[in-house]
Amino acid sequence: MAKGRSPVRVGAMTLFCAAFLLGCSSQITQKNFDKIQSGMTQEEVTAILGDPTESSSIGFGPVGGTTSTWKANGRTITIQFVNGKVIAKVFSGKTP
Repeated sequence: MAKGRSPVRVGAMTLFCAAFLLGCSSQITQKNFDKIQSGMTQEEVTAILGDPTESSSIGFGPVGGTTSTWKANGRTITIQFVNGKVIAKVFSGKTP
Protein backbone atom coordinates (compact mmCIF):
# COMPACT_ATOMS: atom_id res chain seq x y z
CA MET A 1 0.00 0.00 0.00
CA ALA A 2 1.47 3.37 -1.03
CA LYS A 3 1.99 6.07 1.54
CA GLY A 4 -0.20 9.08 1.02
CA ARG A 5 -1.81 11.93 2.80
CA SER A 6 -5.16 11.26 4.37
CA PRO A 7 -8.04 13.42 3.15
CA VAL A 8 -8.66 14.60 6.72
CA ARG A 9 -5.07 15.76 7.15
CA VAL A 10 -5.08 17.55 3.77
CA GLY A 11 -8.39 19.23 4.61
CA ALA A 12 -7.17 20.33 8.03
CA MET A 13 -3.99 21.76 6.56
CA THR A 14 -5.95 23.61 3.88
CA LEU A 15 -8.23 25.19 6.51
CA PHE A 16 -5.24 26.17 8.64
CA CYS A 17 -3.51 27.86 5.69
CA ALA A 18 -6.67 29.70 4.67
CA ALA A 19 -7.22 31.01 8.21
CA PHE A 20 -3.57 32.08 8.44
CA LEU A 21 -3.73 33.95 5.13
CA LEU A 22 -6.96 35.69 6.08
CA GLY A 23 -5.41 36.83 9.34
CA CYS A 24 -2.37 38.19 7.52
CA SER A 25 -4.47 40.17 5.09
CA SER A 26 -6.40 42.12 7.72
CA GLN A 27 -7.75 45.47 6.64
CA ILE A 28 -7.08 46.86 10.13
CA THR A 29 -3.82 48.63 9.29
CA GLN A 30 -2.25 52.05 9.85
CA LYS A 31 -2.35 52.59 6.08
CA ASN A 32 -6.12 52.03 5.90
CA PHE A 33 -6.65 54.07 9.08
CA ASP A 34 -4.87 56.98 7.40
CA LYS A 35 -7.32 56.77 4.46
CA ILE A 36 -10.25 57.55 6.79
CA GLN A 37 -11.04 61.28 6.76
CA SER A 38 -13.50 63.47 8.65
CA GLY A 39 -16.79 63.74 6.80
CA MET A 40 -16.58 60.31 5.14
CA THR A 41 -19.75 58.25 5.25
CA GLN A 42 -20.12 54.94 7.08
CA GLU A 43 -20.41 53.24 3.69
CA GLU A 44 -17.07 54.72 2.54
CA VAL A 45 -15.39 53.57 5.76
CA THR A 46 -16.86 50.07 5.44
CA ALA A 47 -15.54 49.88 1.88
CA ILE A 48 -12.02 50.43 3.28
CA LEU A 49 -12.15 48.48 6.57
CA GLY A 50 -14.92 45.94 6.01
CA ASP A 51 -17.74 45.36 8.48
CA PRO A 52 -17.02 46.49 12.06
CA THR A 53 -16.35 43.97 14.80
CA GLU A 54 -18.77 45.84 17.07
CA SER A 55 -20.97 48.90 16.80
CA SER A 56 -23.34 50.88 18.99
CA SER A 57 -25.69 53.74 18.17
CA ILE A 58 -27.62 56.43 19.99
CA GLY A 59 -30.02 59.09 18.78
CA PHE A 60 -31.43 62.33 20.15
CA GLY A 61 -34.13 63.73 17.90
CA PRO A 62 -32.61 64.57 14.52
CA VAL A 63 -29.04 63.82 15.66
CA GLY A 64 -27.75 60.25 15.66
CA GLY A 65 -24.35 58.90 16.62
CA THR A 66 -22.57 55.61 16.11
CA THR A 67 -19.31 54.27 17.46
CA SER A 68 -17.87 51.41 15.41
CA THR A 69 -14.81 49.32 16.24
CA TRP A 70 -12.69 47.08 14.04
CA LYS A 71 -10.30 44.60 15.73
CA ALA A 72 -7.72 42.22 14.27
CA ASN A 73 -4.21 40.99 15.03
CA GLY A 74 -3.79 43.10 18.16
CA ARG A 75 -4.88 46.30 16.40
CA THR A 76 -8.04 48.32 16.95
CA ILE A 77 -9.62 51.13 14.96
CA THR A 78 -12.48 53.02 16.59
CA ILE A 79 -14.48 55.56 14.59
CA GLN A 80 -17.25 57.86 15.78
CA PHE A 81 -19.93 58.95 13.35
CA VAL A 82 -22.54 61.68 13.77
CA ASN A 83 -25.43 61.59 11.30
CA GLY A 84 -23.53 58.98 9.31
CA LYS A 85 -20.30 61.01 8.90
CA VAL A 86 -16.87 60.50 10.52
CA ILE A 87 -16.11 63.00 13.28
CA ALA A 88 -13.32 61.20 15.20
CA LYS A 89 -11.03 58.19 14.83
CA VAL A 90 -8.47 56.32 16.98
CA PHE A 91 -5.89 53.66 16.06
CA SER A 92 -4.34 51.53 18.79
CA GLY A 93 -2.15 48.46 18.96
CA LYS A 94 0.95 47.26 17.25
CA THR A 95 1.93 48.49 13.81
CA PRO A 96 3.67 46.09 11.45
